[in-house]
Amino acid sequence: MKKDFNVIIEKDEDGFFVATVSELKGCHTQAKSLDELMKRATEAIELYLEEQKDVKYPFDFIGVQKITVQERSVKYKKSLSQKRKRENG
Repeated sequence: MKKDFNVIIEKDEDGFFVATVSELKGCHTQAKSLDELMKRATEAIELYLEEQKDVKYPFDFIGVQKITVQERSVKYKKSLSQKRKRENG
């Protein structure tokens, strides 16, 4: 039986591509190129399925959404910690 899996690909701070298989908890790999990453991801999935005999397939993967938030400034963090010190001390 064939099964499709979704692979989330990110690039880490060292320049490696990192693949995470969202449906298989703990199934991930990394490589320097995308071609190598896909080979390794396929192998990681196959090995995972060999080891985990009772895999329960989850609902369909819907997608990934990027959300942008404003970082708090250092000034805000300092004033917040000073406020907490006044309240506690």
